Amino acid sequence: MRDIVTRTLEVPGAVLTYDVRAPERPGPARPLLLIGSPMAAAGFGTLAGHFPDRTVVTYDPRGIDRSTVVDPGAPVTPATRADDLHRLVEVVGGPVDVFASSGGAVDGLAWVAAHPGDVATLVAHEPPLLDVLPDKDVLVAAMKAVRERYMAEGWGAAMASFIALTSHVGPLPDDWLDRPAPDPAQFGLPTGDDGSRDDPLFGPAAAATPEFVPDLAAIAAAPTRVVLAAGAASEGQLCARAAAAVAERLGTSPVVFPGDHAGFLGGEYGQTGEPDAFAATLRAVLDGDS
Repeated sequence: MRDIVTRTLEVPGAVLTYDVRAPERPGPARPLLLIGSPMAAAGFGTLAGHFPDRTVVTYDPRGIDRSTVVDPGAPVTPATRADDLHRLVEVVGGPVDVFASSGGAVDGLAWVAAHPGDVATLVAHEPPLLDVLPDKDVLVAAMKAVRERYMAEGWGAAMASFIALTSHVGPLPDDWLDRPAPDPAQFGLPTGDDGSRDDPLFGPAAAATPEFVPDLAAIAAAPTRVVLAAGAASEGQLCARAAAAVAERLGTSPVVFPGDHAGFLGGEYGQTGEPDAFAATLRAVLDGDS
């Protein structure tokens, strides 16, 4: 098992914590960053282990886990986190390859648009972008309703609505908000409200992620090789549809990865996808074989 060196980096308004795994077998491959949002570095332990030949860097986005912020009420957007990642690569040394999942994929697209020289290859796995989808208006309203339910009823209720929304296959029906809110018990979620309102998935920073509008013209003009990715088991779901829509606008096709939105997890957060097959596909993409 590789040693993990943990470091911090001061950036405007925050202190980022990041982990560096040195390669066991040093070679010519670029450093590999594994990023998510709101997922922190802890979610990438299994995937990092599949790349012993690379320096692997993981980090906690500002305000998440070990990374702190000066003003908890300050707005955080994908552009904010893109600037953080730019500053991180200035320290780590670039250009780098990046695997970015979920909100991290949104951050990765914003990063490539703003700082195109930082990233050689970006694999953007299931970005939850709404603006690129034809049903964006009802999706934005549904996401807002999830956040409102969180404030009114707590985490379990909001998570039930979030799961129902993100796992729905196909465009969201216009009458989605008129339907009864799902019962958290049917998903094995707590039905009570513990009073906490600090979950990063439902806070103000999370709201900025799906409603972000990527600068696709800047991304297309960047020297970065941008690969959109979607899980085989996610077909038709919101994030997979968004990946396909962004890929189409960039003149490419999404690469299908094993598993679903959490296909790379190997027990982190109590979830296990298909990490071995997922990592093999990622390696092939990074090597230019897909």
